[in-house]
Amino acid sequence: MRKNKVLSIKTIVAIGIGSAVFVILGRFAAIPTGIPNTSVETAYAFLALMSVVFGPVAGLLIGLIGHALKDAVFYGSIWWSWVITSAFVGLFIGLGASVFRRSINPEEGIFTKSSIIYFNIIQAVVQAVAWGLIAPTLDVIIYAEPANKVFTQGIIAGISNIVTVGILGTILIAAYAKTRSKSGSLSRE
Repeated sequence: MRKNKVLSIKTIVAIGIGSAVFVILGRFAAIPTGIPNTSVETAYAFLALMSVVFGPVAGLLIGLIGHALKDAVFYGSIWWSWVITSAFVGLFIGLGASVFRRSINPEEGIFTKSSIIYFNIIQAVVQAVAWGLIAPTLDVIIYAEPANKVFTQGIIAGISNIVTVGILGTILIAAYAKTRSKSGSLSRE
């Protein structure tokens, strides 16, 4: 009898731990930008790592749960437009890495210079769409926020997240890939 599992136990545990780490990084490892309610967030570098390693569903759920918990615990209410955007970022970085699995596969020890280029193109496009378009549009639709304010916040968040993930995310994924064995790298003596 064949069982169809949507998520493995390993992935479910990764979602739980990833969400908790996202909350902690989002609260204690964020640097204010000077723009109200907008910070340089190291949590997105970690989200990118988890999305690449565990896939798009894990990325979506870590972004969704982690951001919602962070908002609820530390701010008292959930800002759904940005929570949805964090879920989008996790989902599409994971999907992009899945599409380029032959080039971006840290689980198999593969994260070369071309992997870094593919990864950074994917994450930059995803974050530009997420923070430059989706988050501000949802802010206007859901919360009736002034467009000029939320588009400024979104653009600053997007640029800072692209740079943060480009640097820290690349370092995290490369470090993780170095801990993994490449397929066929073991030989019999």
